[in-house]
Amino acid sequence: MQNLPARVSSIASAIATTVAMTVASTILLATPAAARVPCGGSFSSFLAQMKAEAIARGYPKRTVERFFAGARQDPKTLKADRAQGVFRMSFIDFSRRVISKYRLNLARKHARELDPVFRRIARRYGIPRGVLLALWALETDFGQVQGDFNTLNSLLTLSHDCRRPELFQPQVLAALELYRRGDFDPARTTGAWAGEIGMVQMLPGDILENGVDGDGDGHVRLKTSPADALMSGARMLQAMGWRANQPWLQEIAVPATLDWSKTGVGKTLTVAQWQRLGVKARTGRLGPAALRASVILPMGRKGPAFLAYPNFNVLFKWNQSFTYVTSAAYFATRIEGAPVYDAGQPDPLLSLAQMKALQQKLARRGYDVGEIDGILGAGTRDAVQREQLRLGLPADGWPTAELLNRL
Repeated sequence: MQNLPARVSSIASAIATTVAMTVASTILLATPAAARVPCGGSFSSFLAQMKAEAIARGYPKRTVERFFAGARQDPKTLKADRAQGVFRMSFIDFSRRVISKYRLNLARKHARELDPVFRRIARRYGIPRGVLLALWALETDFGQVQGDFNTLNSLLTLSHDCRRPELFQPQVLAALELYRRGDFDPARTTGAWAGEIGMVQMLPGDILENGVDGDGDGHVRLKTSPADALMSGARMLQAMGWRANQPWLQEIAVPATLDWSKTGVGKTLTVAQWQRLGVKARTGRLGPAALRASVILPMGRKGPAFLAYPNFNVLFKWNQSFTYVTSAAYFATRIEGAPVYDAGQPDPLLSLAQMKALQQKLARRGYDVGEIDGILGAGTRDAVQREQLRLGLPADGWPTAELLNRL
């Protein structure tokens, strides 16, 4: 199971940082279409067909030739694509790694310095500054690590590769439209290996749909303008379904008698119903009583516990990894004043060999756990919870050595 965000890019870019508009023309590019150019074969032939596709969509031949002039296949992009997806850190390990005192202080410094921008964002899009600052930090370390892959070459390489051409070929054409507008340089625009650009890592198609000229210079410059990057990210979150003036994540205290089978992403009750079951805010007050929410236990009933509101689920459209999303959402609450979570004493994460063995046993019982890769994805969590319930174990969705032995 790969941890590709819904926007295509890899979570590897976020891990790397820990170590260190409506289309104005008649050319319809903002909505990705199915791949039309056959993948594989000679790269030069593929490039010629991509040019022909662009011309068929109405671009002048001269513009197309200039755009593709220096294009080439990038072996490093393919290597990065094949290497990504091995993400096995637990929530506690990952969140502690990416949320440092330095990053918290830097986030709050940016919040003060860019206060006018964040106020505009709150009025126009309803996105809290903490959420944007957390994503900015995890994606590029506040713009310091934006990636050095040539964006056009990466997109063309992945469009030619036959794994996911339908995802990347429309992004090449979106980059061509940005080039026509003066917002993309085929030779100099760089970013992540999967084609994402700028401080909050947006694909060319995302920029076409949601790019905002936040600083008023007439261009959308996501690599160099924090105002452009943050406002564009906010507009994209709004388009993804973010609900203004609503919470996203809150740490809670849960009773030992809670019915653990009711917990997990996608299993919701109203806040009032959770309260009647004994769920309490660790600090402050819970959200509106009628709002639906999920109790999530990233490391089982013995670890941290959170109440995840509808806005939390929106973040899965930004990145599909549960650990990434939960860490980003929690980081956002810390930026806005929440205390450090109570880590508890959870059972340790199973080893890679143990997790693969568990997935194999679950698969043999008919569960869809995806690839046997040792990664605790949504399918594996659901299967674990169902088997825990069947075996009379606390059904908190966290795999343990006891469960493995019982199976």
